[in-house]
Amino acid sequence: MNDDNSANLLKNRFRGYFPVVIDVETAGFNAKTDALLEICAVTLKMDDDGWLSPASTIHFHVLPFEDANIEQAALDFIGIRDPFSPLRGAVTEDIALKEIFKLVRKEQKAAGCQRSMMVAHNANFDLSFVMEAAERCKLKRIPFHPFGSFDTAALSGVAFGQTVLAKACATAKVEFDNKEAHSALYDTEKTAELFCKIVNKWKALGGWPLFDENDEQPDDNREKDN
Repeated sequence: MNDDNSANLLKNRFRGYFPVVIDVETAGFNAKTDALLEICAVTLKMDDDGWLSPASTIHFHVLPFEDANIEQAALDFIGIRDPFSPLRGAVTEDIALKEIFKLVRKEQKAAGCQRSMMVAHNANFDLSFVMEAAERCKLKRIPFHPFGSFDTAALSGVAFGQTVLAKACATAKVEFDNKEAHSALYDTEKTAELFCKIVNKWKALGGWPLFDENDEQPDDNREKDN
C-alpha cells in the first residue's frame, strides 16, 4: 500500500481542484432566459486519513433577474408560489454569487487548491445557470472551472447502477426524503453525501491512494461509514 501521506491531501486527490457541491432551482431549463430562484453550495474537506466529508454550507433564495422568463410549471414543480414574495427572504443574483464565490475562494486557498470544480447531479445544468448568472452580474473572479465538473449522475451510474438522485442515494444507503427534494439546500446536502460516499468507497476498495501490482492489496472492509 502506498504510505505517502501527501496522497491524502485534498489538493492532491483531484489534481489541484477543490470540489464544491452545487444545486440550483430555476424557473425553467434555459440558463440564458429563465430565472435562477435558489442556490446552495457545500464545500468539502478531507481528514488526515484521506476520507472526504462535507464542510461548509451556504444557501440563498434568489430574486428573478429583470425580464427573466418564469415558467409556471417549474414553480409548481419546486413548490414556489410567488418568486417575488418578501417572505422568501430572497437576494439578488449578485449578492448570492458574490457570497458563495467568497466562501469557495477562501476554502479553496486554505486547502492549497488552484481552482474549484463544481460537483452536481446532472452538472451541466447547474454549471450553465451559475455561469450565466455570473456573466449577467459581470463577475470576474469566478472560482469554478468554466466547463469541467464532477457529475454525480454519471458517477452514481458507475458506482451504484442508478442515475436518479433519490434512487442513487437509496442504493448508496444515504437517507433521502422525497418530500424534501427539489429544495436547493436539501438536494445539495444529499448530493454532497453521495459524492463523498462514492469517493470514500473507491478508497476503501483500494483505488486510492494509487498502488501498483506489487503493493499489498488493502482490506475491502475498511470503508468509513460516511
